Amino acid sequence: MDSRRRFYLALKGMAMGMAEVVPGVSGGTIAFITGIYETLINTIKTVTRLPLGTIRKEGFRSFWQKVNGAWLFTLIAGMFIGIVIGVLGISYLLEHYPPVIWSFFFGLIISSCIYMLRKIEHFSISILVLLLIGSVVAYCITCMTPAVATPNYFFTFLAGAIAICALILPGISGSFILLLLGMYTTIVGAVKSLLTDQDVSQLPMLMIFGLGCFSGLALFSNLLSWTFQKYKNATLAILTGFMIGSLNRIWPWRNPILWLEEETGVQLQMLPSGADLEDFKILIEENVWYASYGEEPYVLLSVVAFIVGLATVLFLGSKEKEPGSAAAQK
Repeated sequence: MDSRRRFYLALKGMAMGMAEVVPGVSGGTIAFITGIYETLINTIKTVTRLPLGTIRKEGFRSFWQKVNGAWLFTLIAGMFIGIVIGVLGISYLLEHYPPVIWSFFFGLIISSCIYMLRKIEHFSISILVLLLIGSVVAYCITCMTPAVATPNYFFTFLAGAIAICALILPGISGSFILLLLGMYTTIVGAVKSLLTDQDVSQLPMLMIFGLGCFSGLALFSNLLSWTFQKYKNATLAILTGFMIGSLNRIWPWRNPILWLEEETGVQLQMLPSGADLEDFKILIEENVWYASYGEEPYVLLSVVAFIVGLATVLFLGSKEKEPGSAAAQK
C-alpha cells in the first residue's frame, strides 16, 4: 500500500473514530460510505479465523500479510486519532451546539443513503422489501425504551456480542444498544472504576464482556462476509435501510423526555433542580421542529452544516476504494 492510499485510509479511520464518539452514529456508517466496509469485514473475518499458532508456525511476516496487517494497523491508528479528536472537539460541540452537529450527520446519512442505493445493481420487489425491513427495524430500535438489567456473567457476555455487532452495522450505535439492554451504566461504570480507582474486582466482568465482543465480532463478520459474496444487492438494501431508519435518532432538534442517572441507574423524566448534567445521560428524546426546541436552535448554522454533510459524502465517495488483500477476501 503506497503512502497516498495509507494517508486516505488513515483519514477514513479518523472519520470512523470521530463518529463513534457521537452517540447514535456508527463508525460502520463511515466505513460503508467510504468504500472500505467489505474490506473491513473480510479482514476481521480473517483475523478471527486464523489459528492461534500461526505466528509460531509460519512467522510474524506471514501472519501480518494474512491478516492484512498494514491496512488494519493504518485504519486502527486513524480511528485512535479520530477518537481523541472526537472526545476533545466533537464532544465540546455537541454540548454547546448540538443542532449544528446533528444537522451535519443528518445530511451525511441522507447523502449516504442515496449513494448506497445507487450501488445496488438490480432493484426488485424483494430488494425493496428488504430495504423497508431494514428501515423499520432500525427505526423501531431507535424508539425502544432502555431496559434495566440485573447484570450476570451470561447476560454480560450476550450484551458484548450484540453491542459489537451493532458497532459494525451502519446506522446503529453500539453504545445505544448497551443502553437498550440496560448494560451501559454497568459497563461504563466498571471501566471507570478500573481506570480511576484501580478496582480490579471489575476485571472478571470486563473480561467476560470482551470475550462476548470478540465472539460476536467473529460470528457476525463471517456472516456479513458470506452475505456480501452471495447476496450483495440484498445485503446493501438491508444495510441502507438501517441507515434510513437511524435518521429518527439524529434529527437535529430534540428535547429530552427521559434521563438516566449514571451512578445509580435510576431513570428520570425530569432532572432535579440544580443537577449536574455530567451525572446524567439522555435516554429518550422527542423530535421537534426548531421553533419548539428547548434551547438555541442555530437554524442558519444547522442548514450550513447539513449542506456540508451532504458534500462530505461526495468527497469521501470520490476517493479510490481501498482494495482488500487477497487473504482478506478468502
